[in-house]
Amino acid sequence: MTRLLREYEKVITIISVLIGSLLIWEIVVRVFSVRHFLLPAPSAILADIFKNWDVYLQNSVATLEVTLTGFALAVIFGVLFAVAIVHSRFLEHAFSTLLVSLNSLPKVALAPLFVIWLGTGMASKTMVAVTIAIFPIVIDTALGLRSIDPDVLNMANAMRASRWQVLLRVRFPNALPALFAGMKVAISLALVGTIVGEFVAGNAGLGNAILAAQATFDTPQVFASIIVLGLIGTVLFYVIDFLERKLVPWHASQRLSSGMATA
Repeated sequence: MTRLLREYEKVITIISVLIGSLLIWEIVVRVFSVRHFLLPAPSAILADIFKNWDVYLQNSVATLEVTLTGFALAVIFGVLFAVAIVHSRFLEHAFSTLLVSLNSLPKVALAPLFVIWLGTGMASKTMVAVTIAIFPIVIDTALGLRSIDPDVLNMANAMRASRWQVLLRVRFPNALPALFAGMKVAISLALVGTIVGEFVAGNAGLGNAILAAQATFDTPQVFASIIVLGLIGTVLFYVIDFLERKLVPWHASQRLSSGMATA
């Protein structure tokens, strides 16, 4: 069975399940006359999205801007922290303790502090996204940098490779699969952090739209905003998955996936 046919079947299955679920939802709401503000029908939610598409688009852009900025900063500083952890035992203890302590704190509790320090603009929401998303980047990248065959390191040392050459040409390429695994988790967490920031100090974005809709019991708008958030998160995840397949096709997981697809 070809890979294209398998992908086609996968898409058809997902669409069929989604449409079936929406139909059941619509039928249940109509048959049992569920109140509109408790559980709106999918048709009402979709109608609200099409009616106010420009509002959802504007809020989506605002949320996406903060999410991507926070994610990019989490990747940059996460990789730098991982390199520091791998190359210095002192920094390993210092950063590891700091990151574990930071990760154990409820991020909602940190959001008001960022508002006090950075104001109610984009900076405070970005920092919330960074603090939530950075942990998996550091952990997975450090694991990848350490997971080197000792024989490979011995060969690099025998060839008198410098520390930077070993890092850039041996350790970092080996860590790419682990880095992408952390990025897949981090992109979803960055989106969560953005929404948390918009809940606390948002004047734009889908999180702010959800709060505004809640205040007026506009349940279709709440559901519509959640659906748009789900679509954004799904697209971002598969963009990273696509980049992983293009940049690390040599990894065992990619070869196994390709082999299963062409079987």
